[in-house]
Amino acid sequence: MSTRAILYLRKKKIPYEVVKYEHEEKGAEFAARATGYPLERTVKTLVVELHRKNYCLALLPGNRELDLKKLACLCGVKRTAMVDIKTAERLTGYLVGGISPFGTQQRLETFMESSILNNEEVLINAGQRGIMLKMASVAIVAALGCKVLSIAR
Repeated sequence: MSTRAILYLRKKKIPYEVVKYEHEEKGAEFAARATGYPLERTVKTLVVELHRKNYCLALLPGNRELDLKKLACLCGVKRTAMVDIKTAERLTGYLVGGISPFGTQQRLETFMESSILNNEEVLINAGQRGIMLKMASVAIVAALGCKVLSIAR
């Protein structure tokens, strides 16, 4: 079993454990239920437009929502918006419901909600529907060099 995300982590020598589940619908809530993992420890990857076709990824616990205004303020832009499915898939190279922050088609700046680090281990998408990665939350920061900020509400 290998995805671009898994290859990315292997190359960086970041430890992870593959967790498979029967994918029936997209979203962190379904993935958490299907794997038996707590929703607050199941990380979702969102693709966001910062300003004029400048994009980023936002990593949030499955039970929280992205605060677009707060992200805009922290990034020094007037507004942010969630991208459409077609744009998310084009930028990441992954299908919605299987978007991973690792090994994306285009290198995207990544912001992680700070509360994710309250959990030693989390589940995060492996780049394919029905496959998650169990890994240390600090390993995600190390693998991506992401900025850790309070971006959820």
